[in-house]
Amino acid sequence: MEFLSSFLQYFITLVVLAVIAGLGVFTGKKLRQRKDAKAQNEV
Repeated sequence: MEFLSSFLQYFITLVVLAVIAGLGVFTGKKLRQRKDAKAQNEV
């Protein structure tokens, strides 16, 4: 039972970190697209 509890704790941590990383990538792509669009309009 202790192994299962420990495994579940690490799995939840993995999922949370993966979600945070995914949000970071998504936000970075959106910000870059916005910057590129703004630069395109200024030229």
